[in-house]
Amino acid sequence: MKLTAGKQELLEKLSDIQNIVEKRNTMPVLSHFLLEAGKEEAHIMATDLETAIREPLALTADNEGRLCIPARKLFEIVREVEGDIVIESDDPQWIRVRAGASNFRLACLSPEDFPAWPSMEQADEFEMNSSELSEMIEKTIYSAGESDTRYTLNGLLLHITPDNKSFTVVGTDGHRLAVITKEAPSALKEEKKVILPRKAASELRKFLDKDGKVSVLIGKNHILFKVGAVEFLSRLIEGTYPNYMQVIPPANEKKLTIDRESFIRALRRVSIMSRDRSNAVKADIANGVLTFTSSNPDLGEATDEIAIDYGGEAVTIGFNARYLLDALGAIPTEKVVFEIQDQLSPTLLRKDDSGDYRCVIMPMRI
Repeated sequence: MKLTAGKQELLEKLSDIQNIVEKRNTMPVLSHFLLEAGKEEAHIMATDLETAIREPLALTADNEGRLCIPARKLFEIVREVEGDIVIESDDPQWIRVRAGASNFRLACLSPEDFPAWPSMEQADEFEMNSSELSEMIEKTIYSAGESDTRYTLNGLLLHITPDNKSFTVVGTDGHRLAVITKEAPSALKEEKKVILPRKAASELRKFLDKDGKVSVLIGKNHILFKVGAVEFLSRLIEGTYPNYMQVIPPANEKKLTIDRESFIRALRRVSIMSRDRSNAVKADIANGVLTFTSSNPDLGEATDEIAIDYGGEAVTIGFNARYLLDALGAIPTEKVVFEIQDQLSPTLLRKDDSGDYRCVIMPMRI
């Protein structure tokens, strides 16, 4: 077999799969990608058994064939060489890579050992705007757990309820929660609740076009996203996600309207002096003023204040500054509404103009 591909084309496609191919040597084949070349088209596929991607590759081939090639090594070769890339193979165990005056001989594995693409029979399918799904992931993924022992928290809940005509994405790590709701796709007639792993959600965002559409197929154990000619598949997290609606406070009495940029700048300044691990800051809320304080026995303390639209009862409450900053970074409006009940009750941060995006943050004891 002899294949010829442009450097930029091959470099882009190999770059797409670098975070998916397995870097540990638990299964050597997972550090490889499968190249399938036909007379009309060619594809590359990579997987770590939890996520998988299959996308087209523009090349010319003298005949059909399959190769299982080390993903990282070929990526490094293509990045450094100049000109079109020629890949030749008389034996599936070895390939020769040529570009200009550069020549490489690269050991491969048998393509028969590469994991099969999972079947998506009897899957429920719907279509939505890529930009909308990208936004929903962006505004919730920061709240999802990372290596949490409560494994269901290490992903995003996708909850579709046709009766309410709502599509909700939720992320939580037990200390904070972010939830965004859009109109449900009309194609689905039954309620769906699935958990998409955090890593898969992060990788998926790279392929979501601003102006295009994405087809979503939800199967029993997997979810498949089709963006143009790219197919992105993920295994779903099994288990029951927490009841997120019980976490969202329905009627916090103390409501503050705050200029978002002033809020962010004051928090950043004060958190300089907070303890590195807890990022603890104290918020004193009084008539028209919000005062932030942080202290570190080894370094000192910091105080800052901003004007707020509030005329209620004074309250003092503690927060992890990073949690607040993450939430504020996901809210695009000029003003934000901060809803508080007392020192230990969940607080709610939302946009000032609608309730489609909400962030819940648990206070800290101070």
